[in-house]
Amino acid sequence: MEPVSLQTARVELSAPTPADTGAIFSTCQDPEVQRWTTVPSPYTRTHAEEFVALTGQWWADDAEYAWAIRAETGFSGMISLRRTQAGEAEIGYWLGASARGRGLLAEAGAAVLDWGFDPEGGALERIMWRAMAGNVASARTACALGFRYEGLLRRGLRMESGGVDGWIAGLLSTDDRAPHPWPVLAD
Repeated sequence: MEPVSLQTARVELSAPTPADTGAIFSTCQDPEVQRWTTVPSPYTRTHAEEFVALTGQWWADDAEYAWAIRAETGFSGMISLRRTQAGEAEIGYWLGASARGRGLLAEAGAAVLDWGFDPEGGALERIMWRAMAGNVASARTACALGFRYEGLLRRGLRMESGGVDGWIAGLLSTDDRAPHPWPVLAD
């Protein structure tokens, strides 16, 4: 599939290009990005170059749809849908520190979900979200997007350090997107 661009009121989502390499490298130096995601640590400029090249191949292979999140200040982060099996994909995302707390990720996420469930887009039936247990910021975004908390995956996520506990949630194409209570977010 050819890369698809999406537009919302405040963000543009488009395939990352070589021009984004520096911003991706810089953003992936953020300790929070390295702590909660699977980006290599330390993260080098070569990692960023290889990542940008891979995203084009993923689109071509219909394996993963990766978008750079661009706001008024430029590159803000990444969001993607990685196909896991027929009719299903996993959403993943990260934002740079300066873009956090402004609702940009929820806005980008809603656009990606719309495209993912659209029969003319990703034609998905289910989108899964997983994150390392304790990643409350990511969980709050997923909850706001309408994902239903489904449980704890004991040592179910692979990180550089090995297996770690993870939270899992899902959203079906037929679900409403109203937030539902998550036991791990109870204050």
